[in-house]
Amino acid sequence: MPKRYLERILTARVYDVARETPLDPMPGLSRRLGSHVLLKREDLQPVFSFKLRGAYNKIYLLPEEVRARGVIAASAGNHAQGVALASQRLGTKAVIVMPVTTPSIKVESVRNLGAKAVLFGDSYDEACDHAMQLAADQGLAFIHPYDDPDVIAGQGTVAMEILRQHPGPLDAVFVSVGGGGLIGGVASYIKALRPEIRIIGVEPDDAPSMTRALEKGRRVVLDQVGIFADGAAVKQVGKETFRLARELVDGMLLVSTDEICAAIKDIFDDTRAVSEPAGALAVAGLKKYVERHGLRDARLVAINSGANINFDRLRHVAERAELGERREALFAVTIPERPGSFRTFCRAIGKRGITEFNYRYADARDAQVFVGIRLTEGDVEREHIRRHLEEKGYPVVDLSDNEMAKVHLRHMVGGHAPNVQDEIVYRFEFPERPGALLNFLTRMGSDWNISLFHYRNHGAAYGRVLVGMQVPERDKRRFHAFLEEVGYPWWDEMENPVYRLFLG
Repeated sequence: MPKRYLERILTARVYDVARETPLDPMPGLSRRLGSHVLLKREDLQPVFSFKLRGAYNKIYLLPEEVRARGVIAASAGNHAQGVALASQRLGTKAVIVMPVTTPSIKVESVRNLGAKAVLFGDSYDEACDHAMQLAADQGLAFIHPYDDPDVIAGQGTVAMEILRQHPGPLDAVFVSVGGGGLIGGVASYIKALRPEIRIIGVEPDDAPSMTRALEKGRRVVLDQVGIFADGAAVKQVGKETFRLARELVDGMLLVSTDEICAAIKDIFDDTRAVSEPAGALAVAGLKKYVERHGLRDARLVAINSGANINFDRLRHVAERAELGERREALFAVTIPERPGSFRTFCRAIGKRGITEFNYRYADARDAQVFVGIRLTEGDVEREHIRRHLEEKGYPVVDLSDNEMAKVHLRHMVGGHAPNVQDEIVYRFEFPERPGALLNFLTRMGSDWNISLFHYRNHGAAYGRVLVGMQVPERDKRRFHAFLEEVGYPWWDEMENPVYRLFLG
């Protein structure tokens, strides 16, 4: 099968609009990992991602009479900009259907490239269904973001450049995976010419559509996908891309939000470029692969697939990068409520760097302290600190991997509310659009009092909200019906130790 794509890739028409991007060394990361790491800089494309390669190739190869009627695509970002620029260069009209949650910077970018942006739905799937309907109604050619041989071939030119730029031995190439178009093209080219090079796909651990498909031997539809690496947030991979991955991909890795943030920082440290979360997936996977397999002196390539990140989201990335690199530990520690105990606790920590200290009086016996401690030796040091504090007589809960602690608690002011009756606490993801909160409160009605509310905008398409409500036992069935009706993703946090220790 790889050779069937080889000719398509070699003859792909991409350089009318795309540029050959450099394969840059990452000296800092290479030293830390003890291997030679190279970064393929697709963030340097005119639309700051690889997507214009496949989009241009597909539109160029359309029959002239089809292209003359215009094209349509559904996308929240990179594919949209690729289609818009390709259409502008080829002189055809383009319509891009984008979810209403799409950040305005991406909508304006599409419009500035001459395309018509249509905002519809809260998700890519809703936007895609609407685009397909418009394509049928208006006779427009639908440009799929990944499940199309011409699109896949266009993306495969990334691999053609890698092998030309680095003709020497390579051990592995790491590729971010959303719908699978990039890894399908890269794997097809490399396996046709250099089958000894391993192809490793990398997905966010909250959007593992290709990983689950390969495990089950068939395409699956995920119930929901995470929102952080939105460029890879795909519920189902393509039919053709899955077929290619089954035959050609050597392995898949899942990485966390914190690991992605740490990879963004690694890329910045070595190149001074700021990658988007999906763009940094390959570096995050490369680091995990080296650690898992104990590699030394390996020759590795990661593809930085894009740099379309909202400036507001950088705050969130910076906060989480230290945790992703295991350079910070978060602990909940119980100390006695008496004069001098706070000082005694600080002495127990020693001369370590403190990143955060949150404390609020709760009762006359015990106090709960939320503390962040800077690490230099990762998880080994984190475990050493935990054991040391316990040996000093302090009850300790390690919160370093607790999502509620990292997203909400460390930014909240408050504490226990012993007089609140029948409180339940849930975490929600709201689409970041006008009226979303009002919709939630309207559907909730006036039957249940809100006892806790925390919201923080991370510059993403969705806001993250922590809500406490007073719901008597007799109303639980009606409350669960409300959850189903409102339709937002939710998590019950009542058993979360963060709630018990700090808020309950």
